[in-house]
Amino acid sequence: MIAESAGQLNAIGISAHTRTTELAQQVETHRPRWVVVTAEEANREPLDGVAKTCGCEVWSGSAGIEKMVGQPEVDVVVAAIVGSAGLRGAWAALDAGKTLALANKETLVMAGSLVTELAARRDATILPVDSEHSAIFQALQNGRRDEVSRIILTASGGPFRTWTAEQLKQATVDDALAHPTWDMGPKVTVDSATMMNKALEIIEARWLFDMPADKIDVVVHPQSLVHSLVEYIDGSVIAQLSPPDMRLPIQYALTYPERRPGPARKLDLTAALQIDFEPPDEDRFPALALGHEVAAAGGTAGAVLNAANEAAVATFLEGQLRFSEIVPACRSVLHEHNFSPNPTLEELTQLDRWAREEVMRVCS
Repeated sequence: MIAESAGQLNAIGISAHTRTTELAQQVETHRPRWVVVTAEEANREPLDGVAKTCGCEVWSGSAGIEKMVGQPEVDVVVAAIVGSAGLRGAWAALDAGKTLALANKETLVMAGSLVTELAARRDATILPVDSEHSAIFQALQNGRRDEVSRIILTASGGPFRTWTAEQLKQATVDDALAHPTWDMGPKVTVDSATMMNKALEIIEARWLFDMPADKIDVVVHPQSLVHSLVEYIDGSVIAQLSPPDMRLPIQYALTYPERRPGPARKLDLTAALQIDFEPPDEDRFPALALGHEVAAAGGTAGAVLNAANEAAVATFLEGQLRFSEIVPACRSVLHEHNFSPNPTLEELTQLDRWAREEVMRVCS
């Protein structure tokens, strides 16, 4: 993305968790001023020599992330740390008044009201990087907000779109990781299989677009060409289409409000094209109902659901929980927690820890 920008984009800071070999390659290519390694156990050896040669400073942990994103030279922060671990860095970027290109949906799932209030206070901007929310963001530019009837998130349906409830009880880790369209990490891929990713996206959309939960719908679209849609009160439906290629929404967030030529694949409309939509089976995918429930509730519900899901997915990947038990475990923990409508960031952090421990207790 940076290489294709003809010098309009520059990486001034880069972070990684444990993959220091790849980080060292990026440092050598882009020569940033700052580098952060967040994992204490990470092997620094591949990075040390390159960092010294390039003259960049190497910082550590979440404190290093918060320090880096607040630097005056930073204009845009791409928040892509997976899970609740990404919240602190995103918060620090907004607190410093930066433009936040948000790929970490958990930031808004956990602390949507606090994050959006902070952005407003600091005159910071949040731009979506998730393909679905980028599509909605683009489609919303075709009318006024009071003209919007509903927003519609598309879902591929994952590997289990046609499986029966009995088959799902026997689903293995390998089955769940066999996504038909996207190449993602294990956690996100399992979320796609349970459709918990779509539940989290409902919650994210509620805060990102200030949209009531009952105006956010999901439709299954197996081809993953239509990334989401907005329906207006006159019946017009505006959709954003492109091949499944994350370089497009990333570039749009980095160059907004401009559109520029880029490396993303283009849609070939000279070839035969099939686009299907079907309603999701909420009996097969009960995570969707949880998403709407949490989006409507706000408060502490998002942080608890997110943490419970992260813990349940990790337990499933370790072979200690059935696939069909992931969502029930999350529902159980969600409904057991002491709900608060107006939590502090510290309260959300404490509930995050509690929910993870509760999942382990439920699954033991």
